[in-house]
Amino acid sequence: MKGKVLNMLGKLYLVATPIGNLEDITFRAINTLKEVDIIAAEDTRHTLKLLNHYEISKPLISYHRHNEDVKSDVLISKLLEGQNIAVVTDAGTPGISDPGEEIVKEAIKNSIEVIPIPGACALINALIVSGLNTKSFAFYGFLPLNKKNREDALNKIKKENKTVILYEAPHKILKTLQDILNFIGDVNCVLAKEITKIHEEYNRGKISEIIDRLGEKEIIKGEYVLLLDLNLCITKETDDIVNKSIEEQYNYYKLQGLEKKEIIKRIAKNKNVPRNEIYKQFI
Repeated sequence: MKGKVLNMLGKLYLVATPIGNLEDITFRAINTLKEVDIIAAEDTRHTLKLLNHYEISKPLISYHRHNEDVKSDVLISKLLEGQNIAVVTDAGTPGISDPGEEIVKEAIKNSIEVIPIPGACALINALIVSGLNTKSFAFYGFLPLNKKNREDALNKIKKENKTVILYEAPHKILKTLQDILNFIGDVNCVLAKEITKIHEEYNRGKISEIIDRLGEKEIIKGEYVLLLDLNLCITKETDDIVNKSIEEQYNYYKLQGLEKKEIIKRIAKNKNVPRNEIYKQFI
């Protein structure tokens, strides 16, 4: 009996949609949108343009940050009735700095199957063309607006030893860059703008250089992905260990998970000596 009940439940599909170019959608995503009973969309007007482009006609339910709690209950009820639902956002993959996380949690609680339909994701596409380290990275989404929470996030970021990825809106990008300069330093970065769109652009350089370039523009437009190169970056935290012995520094970086080659580079930089001098001590 339990198995029969489970089989009657609807399925929840998380469907990735294009982040700019309408051609960046998979055949599976299109077929899924055609086959589900309902599409829950972050902005129904925006999604309607995509559906019309691919001649898809389905009932739409508004599902965004401000009604996520209420609409999650509505959607769960429909899934329990056996209806299949696709969740889409305005662009990219649901749940990544967009609505989706809450409905997934509730679906799992109710033994509803959750199925990802892979596709475009701005942070991944920005990362692979950045030229920065792709082996290890941290995604922080949008920085908090609250001053204390924002400072806490920036202090956490400056302790990272990897590529850090942030999202930012055009009217906030200059302030965010300035905050990073003040809290973290003038690190190398890549600013990706309007990925896959007509005005796609990649700005590379120091934070201060990017601020100067943006400051020359009368109006700043576009959606931004900001990547910070914090790989082997010496921050205030690491300054505290510069005067320690080589062995102490080695153990410190080893606990952070760095490989031997990277540890030697860092110690050599701390001690301001050639790498081979440090390397000989660990042969």
